[in-house]
This record gives sequence, structure tokens and C-alpha cells, in this order.
Amino acid sequence: MLTFPDLALWALVCLPALAGVTLLLTHTPVRAAAAVSIGVSAVVAALSAVVAVTRPAVGVAFLAGTDFALGVDGLSGTVVPAVAVITLLVLTFAAGERAVAGHRFHGYMLVFAAAAMLTATATTLPALLLAWEVMGAASYALIGFRWQDQHRVSAGLTAFLTTRTADLGLYLAAGAALAGGAGLALGDLADSTPGWRHVIAAGVLVAALGKAAQLPFSFWLARAMEGPSPVSALLHSAAMVAMGAYLLLRVSPLLAATGWAATATVWLGAATAVGLGLVAVAQRDLKQLLAASTSAQLGFVVMAAGLGAIGGGAAQLVAHAFTKAGLFLAAGAWLTLLGSKNLDDLRGAARKWRVVGVAATVSALALAGVAPLSLWATKDAVLAVALEHSVWWYAAGLLATALSAAYAGKILLVLWRPAPDRNTVGAAPGGLEQLPLVVLAIGAAGAGVLALPPLGITASAPVTELAGSAVLAGAVVLAVWRWGVPEPRWAQAWFGLERAAQRVVVAPALRLADSLARFDDQVLDRSVSSAALALTRLSGVAARFDDRVIDGAVEATATVARGTADRLARADHRVDGAVEATAALTRRLGELARRPQTGQLHQYYMVAAVIMVVAVVLLLA
Repeated sequence: MLTFPDLALWALVCLPALAGVTLLLTHTPVRAAAAVSIGVSAVVAALSAVVAVTRPAVGVAFLAGTDFALGVDGLSGTVVPAVAVITLLVLTFAAGERAVAGHRFHGYMLVFAAAAMLTATATTLPALLLAWEVMGAASYALIGFRWQDQHRVSAGLTAFLTTRTADLGLYLAAGAALAGGAGLALGDLADSTPGWRHVIAAGVLVAALGKAAQLPFSFWLARAMEGPSPVSALLHSAAMVAMGAYLLLRVSPLLAATGWAATATVWLGAATAVGLGLVAVAQRDLKQLLAASTSAQLGFVVMAAGLGAIGGGAAQLVAHAFTKAGLFLAAGAWLTLLGSKNLDDLRGAARKWRVVGVAATVSALALAGVAPLSLWATKDAVLAVALEHSVWWYAAGLLATALSAAYAGKILLVLWRPAPDRNTVGAAPGGLEQLPLVVLAIGAAGAGVLALPPLGITASAPVTELAGSAVLAGAVVLAVWRWGVPEPRWAQAWFGLERAAQRVVVAPALRLADSLARFDDQVLDRSVSSAALALTRLSGVAARFDDRVIDGAVEATATVARGTADRLARADHRVDGAVEATAALTRRLGELARRPQTGQLHQYYMVAAVIMVVAVVLLLA
């Protein structure tokens, strides 16, 4: 029998999914659609608190040996409430934006949130695969939400195809899990046979890196900035990108069991944290800067998964979610006000709109790792474990930390530098839009308690480590405030990753397609044409043979048959004449025979006498 926590866990996924599909299929009025999405998100946030405390597990039979199962443990119990609260805040902010008003936007956002919830709570691969697919499809629809602009649709397609290519790894992992005898439960993947275990780990790693926009898949995140700001806020903070890193935390035991996968995960996370940090420093577009910083910050989560620092990775994930959601919503507010997201056009924006400016400042300071704000503690919870394993991993993490302070300081410098007043092109954010920014700023400031005693979900970093990181972040921010920051032009185009993908993957695929097309034209089509020509000629010969031989024979046979029939008809007429003459004679004789039959005895006696006389004469003769 299902208990209330079990029902709450099912409702956590089903309620936003059903509400989202309903909004998509009906033409709900704008205000009603916003009210439904906010109301459903509020209920989901309340249910997330219930399941985080009670930690239920539910499932239904799916395949022999496995279930479609959901569950909440320490990791998901930390992440799920954060996803629910951020979704509620983002949708509340979006309710005040005319550009995304309507049932279609809120419907897609609720489906997107439901897929993120299912990803966070899935305990078997069937449930995870469903969530993975829905999340990718919803992201495509949301990035290209303004479908009238072709470049936005193209951006959504780039994001979808890139992540979809990486998603094939998850299907490979599912097949290998069945072949390796481990079953499809995520917790049992590490128990697969050694050979198949490596295949499973490789497949999951590729799929997760693609969704988390880690190297070499990071470029799709730059194109995803074509979507509305609320979409960016949810996608980058608590939904699809975060869920890619979350999956690696979930399967950390599998990575450790293979040996190589854990090491590769740490190096890829460290490389992304440093490389995309440089890309963020080089950007002149605020949303591009925030996008690159998302990949960089999630690089710490990926490192944590490889290091086995699950608590530190979860704390980093939650702190980054609040921080980045607030910054993206602030960027959206300024884009509405000033009609630009270029950093040069945003100078002094925090001075003019103080609520948005202060909230964004708190989030930017948290992003920089300034003590005592959240990311200061959560990053160091990961770096402390990295130091225990390798000084090189620790050095890479420190470099990424310094870069975080540099690009966050760049944001602060732009927002607070004095600038002449500019004419606004949109209305100032109202209370409905400002409230989520304030709450997110509070979360960005305070989420660090997840990595600090006594409430920390992980062992906190040593005091010396925390102090050193705080000094480093503060020094870099002050240096940027004083002298600015270099902007390496070679990193502005995201290291040319998209161009490289075009050359390495897309261009060869197109060339292969062209070669196949030419082969089809020159070989297959010619073969078909030759065969068709031969068949045409053969059919011509057969037609002539039919006309001259078969048709002639049939006509001759028909002529003979007609002649025979005519002769038989004439003979039949003669026979009919003979039959008719015989019948007439018989009738005449019958008539003559009936004449003596008068019924009078003397006539019968006379006839008898005549017959006797005739008989005597015959005898005598």
C-alpha cells in the first residue's frame, strides 16, 4: 500500500508533467497559465521537502529483473529541494515577462522541470533514460522558443544534436549493463562483470559530459544563450546542465570501480574548470560569460564525482544553482530594460536599479568565491579532497578558483562603474520579478552551510585551505577592480570548439553523405537504370512475341473454333429439322391412330376382322 511519502514522490514528477502537457494542449489564458505553473511549482516545492525528510522509494515492474523505480537518498535529498525551489522562483520571475507569456512557455517549462525531477530521483536506467530523453526534447523547444527567428531554432538544434550524440553513450551503457549481468539499477552498475563494467562507465561518462557541457561538448552551451533568460536560468542552474554533473555524482562508485574512469573524470572536470574559466574571462557578452562560467563551475562537480567527494559535489551543485539562476535572471531584467546584454552597454546598471543590482552583486561575489558566501566553502570542500590525491589536481582547482574570481570581478566592475544615463527600452522590473532575485541572492549567500560544520553534508576543508582560498578570491577581485582583467581574444570563440566539431564531425559526415549520394547516383542509380532499360527491352521483345506468336495463335485458334462452331451449328439445324419432321410424323400417326378409337364395339370388331384377314393373307403369301 502506498504511503503519503510514496505518493509525494510520484507526484513530484507526475504533477508538473501532467500540468505541463495540459497547458501545451489547451489554449489557457496568459494569466491562468502563469498561475497554474506557479501553483504547481509551489506544491512541488512543498512535496520536495517531504521526500527529502522521509526518503521514500517507489517503483513499478518494467522489465524482467528491473523496475521503473524512483528513490530519495542523501544525494537526491539535497538536490531535489533546490531544483524545486529554483524552478518556482524562475517561473515566478517569468510570469512578469511579456516575451515569454503564454501557455506554451509555461507548459514546456513544467515538462522540463518534471524531467529534471525524474533524473534526480531515478534509481534505474529505464527511469533515467525517459527523463534524459524528455529533458533533451524540452530543452530544444525552449531554446528555440521564439521559432520565428531562424537562428534561435538553429541554436536549439545545435544543442539538441550535440547532447543527443552524447546520449548514445547512455544506451550503450544500458545494453552493456544487461550483457554484464548487473541489471539496470544504477546502484548495481559497479557490480557488472569487469569487461562490461568499462563499457558501462565509458557510456555513462560520455552521456553525462555532453549534458553537463564539459569538454569537448561545451560549445553547445554558447548557442543555448539564444533562448529566453528564464530558460537559461533554469537550464544552467538546476535542470539539464546540472543534471549531467549530478549523474556522475550518482554513479561515482562505478567510476571508482573501473580505475581509469575516475581519473579521466577528474582530469576532464579540471580541464573544463580552467579552460572555460578562460573563455568566461574573455567574453564581452554577459550571457556568454555566464554560460562559460556554468561549464567551469560544474567542472568542480565533475572533479568531485571522480574523487568520490559526493557531499562536496552536491554542495557545489546546489550553491551554483542558486548563484547562477540569480545572475541569469538579472541579465534578463537588464536585457529587458536596456535592450542589450553587451557588457559595455551594462555599465552602471547596478547603480540605477538597486534591487536587481544588489541581488546580482551578492550572486557575483558568491561566484567569485569570496568568503563567507556559498561557493567559497563548497569549492574548497572539493579542492581539499583533490589535494589528498594529487597536487596537480589541486593546482588546477586553485587556478580555476582564481579565474572564477576574475570573471566574477569583471561582472562587478561593469555593473558598478559609473556611466552616463541611458534611455530604457522596457519597463523596470516589478515586485513579482524582484522577489525571486532577492531569494536567489540569499540562497547564493547561504548555501555554503552545506559544506561547513555543523550542518555540512560533507567534511569541511581545513581552515588553512578555506583561508587561503578566501584570500586568493579577494585578492583577484580587488586586482580586477583596480586594473581590470585581460581578455584573451583567442578564447572568445570558445576555443573554436564548434568550428572544430564542424570540421571533425559535421564536415566528414557531410562528405560521407556526398560520397554516398554520388555512389548512389553513379553506381546504384545506374545499375537500376540499366536494369530498367534491360527490362524495358525485354518487355518490348515479349510484347512483339505476344503480338506475333501468342496473339496470332490465339486468333487462329479462335478462327478455327468459330468455323467449327458454324459447321456444328448448321449440322445442328439439320438434326433439329429431322427431329422436328419425325415429331410431326409421329404426331400425324398418333392422330390417325386415335381416329378409330371411338369407343364403339362394332368398330373395334371390324378392325380386328380386317387385321386377321391381313394376317391370313400375309401367311398365305
